[in-house]
Amino acid sequence: MTIPSPTGPQNTGPQNAGTPPTAPRPTAPRPGDSGGPGSGPARALQRVTASALGPYQSAVVRIGFAATYLLFLLRELPNRHELYGPDSPWHWDLARRLTDGNEAFSVLMWTDSTVWFEAVYALTLLSAAALMLGWRTRTMSVLFMVGVLSVQNRSIFMGDGGDNVVHLMAIYLVLTRCAQVWSLDARRAARAAQRAAAGLPPSRDIVGPVLWVVLGWVLAAAFLMGGLGGTWWLPTLLWILWLSAAAWWAVTRYAPHSEPRTLFDVLANLTHNATLAVIMVEVCLIYATAGWYKIQGSRWQDGTALYYPLNLDYFTPWPALSDILGASGLMVMVLTYGTVIVQVAFPFTLFNRRVKNVLLVVMIGEHAGIALLLGLPFFSMAMIAADAVFLPTAFLMWLGARAALGRRRLLSGLPGRFRTPGKPGTPDAAHDPAGPAEAGPVTDGRGGTEEPRLQGGGGGHTLVG
Repeated sequence: MTIPSPTGPQNTGPQNAGTPPTAPRPTAPRPGDSGGPGSGPARALQRVTASALGPYQSAVVRIGFAATYLLFLLRELPNRHELYGPDSPWHWDLARRLTDGNEAFSVLMWTDSTVWFEAVYALTLLSAAALMLGWRTRTMSVLFMVGVLSVQNRSIFMGDGGDNVVHLMAIYLVLTRCAQVWSLDARRAARAAQRAAAGLPPSRDIVGPVLWVVLGWVLAAAFLMGGLGGTWWLPTLLWILWLSAAAWWAVTRYAPHSEPRTLFDVLANLTHNATLAVIMVEVCLIYATAGWYKIQGSRWQDGTALYYPLNLDYFTPWPALSDILGASGLMVMVLTYGTVIVQVAFPFTLFNRRVKNVLLVVMIGEHAGIALLLGLPFFSMAMIAADAVFLPTAFLMWLGARAALGRRRLLSGLPGRFRTPGKPGTPDAAHDPAGPAEAGPVTDGRGGTEEPRLQGGGGGHTLVG
């Protein structure tokens, strides 16, 4: 939110010909002016409390990580019993002893029943799909976190470096308002605003309270039976999220324009912005530590580190392509040194937007190459989704607009879709994703499950809306 600096009234009329114009006198700053409404600290404080920053970036992170884990679970669907289920070499008894020792959380440790494993695996799949689409994001983000922690902690020796990133981001996403754009929640909030503008009563929400009641019973039963793990922070976080959802629903329904409702918005914005900053720091730490550890390795120092994985059968899904690249000593040396330089330099380039954008393109290309040459697609998808937190807002808005335009063109050929009576092929303003936006936050008045709309953010940037 940008606050214009206060200016005095300007005299636009003609000046007296006999009175020469005088220059304005400089005025000394008064004590305390540094904390005025137009000062930098005041603007920064208002910005972090009045709005959830990075709505497009957080939406891309949500979609990216949910899609990454969804595709991973789908790929491993035939092998799920051997990886995380009853047929796993890491037997249930061993996993139970390990989780008791390191105080890890996994609902798969509640019982070794095959039916229970199938239910948890299916619930994790569904929560990942719902989170990617942005349906009931606050609830689905919690279920997604529970599913990710449960599956990964069941067999911690399965996976690559990407699962650690997904593990962390699944926790962070719970604390963000990542459904302001490009989500079904945003579309539902826009429809609620249209009803309010037309003077219609808000539609009643049944799904939200039902989900809250059912999950409350599950949480209470798991807490009483000691199934939430030995760590103190996870039960505390789950109870805070469950109780805050009830408070949000009550205040939004019965006092939508009250001071408590405003306070809840401020707290939600502060939590979102702080978590987004933590995600950025986390990405910088990942690259900084990876780069500095590489510098200490002799193979990275002499420029031959890339040669060895290109000649391992496990990391060569395309042997002919790996042979062509590994046969060029110059290319191996350039890619080896380039990887180290980019990873070490990236945290320092955040102070220069243009250099940062260039390195983002290079790093995304690097991860795409890792997926292609080394056969690590989900690691690459996780890292690209993490890198997306630094993408420029203008680029993301352009990308969303292009996707919405392609969607309209695709659906315009279907009968009865996006057409108004008497004007074939004309988008309907009430259903057009690129229609005019509602200014400011929107409350649905029936449960508070919708995220606020953006200032100036239109439905034209909604992929699924």
